[in-house]
Amino acid sequence: MSIPGPNDILRRELPNGIVVLIRENHASPSVVVNGYLAAGAIYERAEQAGLAGFTADALMRGTINRSFQRIYEELEAVGASVSISGGMHTVGFGAKSLAEDLPLTLDILADALRHPTFPVEEVEKLRGELLTDLEERAHDTRAMASLTFFELAYPQDHPYTRSPDGYVETVGKLTRDDLVEFYLRNYTPQGLVIVIVGAVESGVALRQVEDIFGDWDSSGHAIIPPPPAPRLAQVHTRTVHIPGKTQTDLVLGYPGPARTDPDFLDAMVCNTILGVFGLMGRLGERVRDEQGLAYYSFSRLDGGPGPGPWRVIAGVNPSNVERAIESIRAEIRRICEEAVPEDELVDNKAFITGSLPLRLETNEGVAQAIVNMERYKLGLDYLQRYAELINEIDAARVQAAARRWLDPDAYALAIAGPP
Repeated sequence: MSIPGPNDILRRELPNGIVVLIRENHASPSVVVNGYLAAGAIYERAEQAGLAGFTADALMRGTINRSFQRIYEELEAVGASVSISGGMHTVGFGAKSLAEDLPLTLDILADALRHPTFPVEEVEKLRGELLTDLEERAHDTRAMASLTFFELAYPQDHPYTRSPDGYVETVGKLTRDDLVEFYLRNYTPQGLVIVIVGAVESGVALRQVEDIFGDWDSSGHAIIPPPPAPRLAQVHTRTVHIPGKTQTDLVLGYPGPARTDPDFLDAMVCNTILGVFGLMGRLGERVRDEQGLAYYSFSRLDGGPGPGPWRVIAGVNPSNVERAIESIRAEIRRICEEAVPEDELVDNKAFITGSLPLRLETNEGVAQAIVNMERYKLGLDYLQRYAELINEIDAARVQAAARRWLDPDAYALAIAGPP
């Protein structure tokens, strides 16, 4: 399989700052659009938590040119899809259709991004859906453990301590005027990236994007960089009691490296060894299989534009919480203090490099990979260099990453379960 690279990815920056990347794939009749713009939760005030996501979800509820019903009638008529959703730093969007319907999906996407009307009735319906989701979250042990972890792991004024989904008390108070004001302040093409992959000619697709997005005014929006987060110096722990539950979920972790950090790939290999490879790495092998202390136990390294979390996540019987925590800490201590054996390192690196072609089997996978290359300035040849970058990582680099980011004696620990 051909690995995407600078020889077959067209990259152009429009005069208004929009970056367009296109890769042709005529083996499939479909085309995928993926991308983002800088209008995430980091741009909202603490007392308006959830505003960015609320605004993003409302964009497809009606525009100057189309009602909510008409948007979906047009998409369903050709079997296409368009979606927009909010995150911490950005608003992401995606679309999929047959190649001949790309102009329609781009037009609907641009209509939603550029000309939303925020109909009052639709805003209130959406608010009800969001509040229902938030009320359900309050009874989900895993979700509440994750929410609490972020509050413990980051400084009190850090945006990562706030849920991008908001809270019942904040979302309930937001008005349509709040959505309109947030939209007008943050939705510009500055920092907008559009990736197109599929059965299209690059030049034709580029002209279609230029025709639809090229006249969008780019003034009035400053990109906010994510603030750093200090290394934890002690244990921060909190327990959330949720009546009626029979399982306890726990999240133990740290502020981790940004995706652009020089040792991110070292940390990724370390994380794969700790809690990903095989049946969830060393954590799955020891904590779950050998000791029987958890229903599941794995680790996750997020990366991202800022100091994303590095977490161990486990679901346990309430009677096993303390023993599970000690077992997890023991595995963190081991990977910090002992060099990874060569055969284990080789197996994990083979898993990482071998899974790349699988991620690139679909247009969606290729589009997401190109989005990440652009977002983190990795270079259009990154995927072609990926195996070499992974294979040159040795045990010393893995241990150095573990010692830099992990600590068995200083961590944030959130526990959610029955009283």
